[in-house]
Amino acid sequence: MGPVELSVALVQVNAGTDPDANVARAAELAGTAATAGARLVALPEYLQYRGPDDGFRASARPIPGPFTEPFSIVAARHGCWILAGSLAETSEDPARPYNTSVLIGPDGAIRARYRKIHLFDVAVDDGPADVESARVTGGDEPVVADVEGVALGMTICYDLRFPELYRTLALAGAEVLAVPSNFTERTGRDHWEVLLRARAIENGAWVIAPSQIGGPPGQPAFGRSMVIDPWGIVVAQAPDRESIVHAVIDTDRVAAVRRQIPALANRRPAAYRLG
Repeated sequence: MGPVELSVALVQVNAGTDPDANVARAAELAGTAATAGARLVALPEYLQYRGPDDGFRASARPIPGPFTEPFSIVAARHGCWILAGSLAETSEDPARPYNTSVLIGPDGAIRARYRKIHLFDVAVDDGPADVESARVTGGDEPVVADVEGVALGMTICYDLRFPELYRTLALAGAEVLAVPSNFTERTGRDHWEVLLRARAIENGAWVIAPSQIGGPPGQPAFGRSMVIDPWGIVVAQAPDRESIVHAVIDTDRVAAVRRQIPALANRRPAAYRLG
């Protein structure tokens, strides 16, 4: 297959504590993005709920289910792909649902799902403190999905700090790396763009990173949803409000960057042992 171009849109939302309202608003914005021509519409992490942990647990639904159905309707109506950045998916433990990213195809069917592997258990001085593992069951499987001939590596938020996951996805063929997020304002202002650009550069891949903005008092999200090309250039970025940003990504750019700087081909795994 030759080079593929794909029109993408990142939807930046400000989800609150009403799951039904959050999903309805996200689906409405996804429809707006698709109407404007996006073939792939990507939404952020925790799009169905942000608030106290008990409310998050109560918001969990099966997948497929009532929170994926509105996006399936939009995808089928417009014949587009939708990445529902993450939803609380019921698990065997009612106290710890999965944090799951869902890829929906143009027929409205679920084509792939990824359960967040790395959970946000941190305490930043004068910043956010969270134990995501107390409310989320972690996943254990990397996922690469096909979107109209483009290989999409699926990740979520805190995964961004674990470059080995992204290298695994790139070695499996990923040309685009999705990072739907609810990145905190305190860490985001210093780390968000740096980490996203690093993941793009080191893997010679596009990065699409839709993020939340605003949010609960005390833990605002950074926003600044962005698209980054395989050379590390920010080609689109959202303003600091609910918004939609568009870009066109192409696999020819991936091939060109990987030809010029063949970091994947120049790896020497046998030399990476200590002791």
